[in-house]
Amino acid sequence: EVWLVLDANTGQNSLSQLKAFDEALGLTGLILTKLDGTAKGGVVCAIARQRPLPLRFIGVGEGVDDLRPFAADEFVSALLD
Repeated sequence: EVWLVLDANTGQNSLSQLKAFDEALGLTGLILTKLDGTAKGGVVCAIARQRPLPLRFIGVGEGVDDLRPFAADEFVSALLD
């Protein structure tokens, strides 16, 4: 597996990082950190449209226990609430 870890705070810059790393390494998944606010979740949609890769984990805080497996249904519910 080749996963890229992206900081949700980088916004649209994540797309150029994704493209560069994918071309160089052939990514198989993503981890998105600092996703503790729904406003930061928009980058997930942009990434999914440009290069649909499995989002394996999300970081929702600063601690090790804040890294969680990604659950799409929970994520969408949080965006719509």
